[in-house]
Amino acid sequence: MSHEVVRQTLPLLDEQDERDLYYLPDLPEEDPYAAGHRTCAGCGPAIQYRWVLKAAGQDTVVAGPTGCMYVANSTYLCTPYTVPWAHTPIASGGSFTSGVAAGYEAMIRKGRYPGRYPNILVMAGDGSAADIGIGSISGALYRNHDALFVCYDNECYANTGIQTSPTTPYAGMTTFTPFGKAIPEGKKLPPKNLARMMAEGHPHCYVATTTVGYPVDLINKTRKGLNHVGAAFLHCYTPCQKGWVYQTSMTVELGRRVVESGLWPVWEYDPAERAYHYFHPPVQRPVTDYLAMQGRFGHMLPEHVATTQAGANRNWEVIGMDVPRALRDLEDPARHQRLKDEEYSMPINRGVGA
Repeated sequence: MSHEVVRQTLPLLDEQDERDLYYLPDLPEEDPYAAGHRTCAGCGPAIQYRWVLKAAGQDTVVAGPTGCMYVANSTYLCTPYTVPWAHTPIASGGSFTSGVAAGYEAMIRKGRYPGRYPNILVMAGDGSAADIGIGSISGALYRNHDALFVCYDNECYANTGIQTSPTTPYAGMTTFTPFGKAIPEGKKLPPKNLARMMAEGHPHCYVATTTVGYPVDLINKTRKGLNHVGAAFLHCYTPCQKGWVYQTSMTVELGRRVVESGLWPVWEYDPAERAYHYFHPPVQRPVTDYLAMQGRFGHMLPEHVATTQAGANRNWEVIGMDVPRALRDLEDPARHQRLKDEEYSMPINRGVGA
């Protein structure tokens, strides 16, 4: 006798006041990610973890490949999780979660598990999701296992000393991409467009991008991914104070500025329509309003800033927004000459709002 697999449906929050910094909707009181962990002050991934697990609720099973969050959160005999949690090898987040999802389906159908199908999710850093473990996550998405695969993206291998990763932005300084006379920009390559790869390569999956700067958007997209019957992928921008060098209180502000500067388009892909839906921020900033807040970009020369602005302007076009003339003009390195003439001009306003 086969039993029915009963799935949960999580309610969405009202987003009409999303632009209001002081908007505080009625959030769940439960905190599956409790206080007392050892993450750094201002840790973006820790903020993301709390919002995602608050959105998912207590009837949740979590997996996580090796990364900075699995060093900070797994002190011997002590973790901050109040839900079932498993630590996997860095390359195995997708394969392990596939087994968990398939196992629950089989046990429920055979009557060996009496409860509802739990919310199953894996949270992997960009080193795992975009690099070492991308194959297993892609396989899980292709097989359409009913789980949410989250990449918390701090744009570096933070666990092992801030090395470059596939999502490290152009000119982002890491221990593996130091700037110097031979390579003055530090990192020469643009970041891997991970979420777009997942959406285009797995068109039957729900895929979205978000940031810790928009908590309501983050919670709703988490719930949309969990409500979707089948595989879903969420790519979340999560600043790293240690690797990026900024004031710890500015994590959420960075999560907004990266969107307002055009460097992190926020969107969701609807597999039913096979269409992208883009968020149009109310403010369009020059990229210097974002770069100047972080020490990792303090070495940039005018031509590097102009290249970054040109990339941001292409992003504005992709999401269907007009590019103001002032931002077009900033594609000219001559507009940034003062960054070369004035000593320490890029990081001087770091963390105070640029």
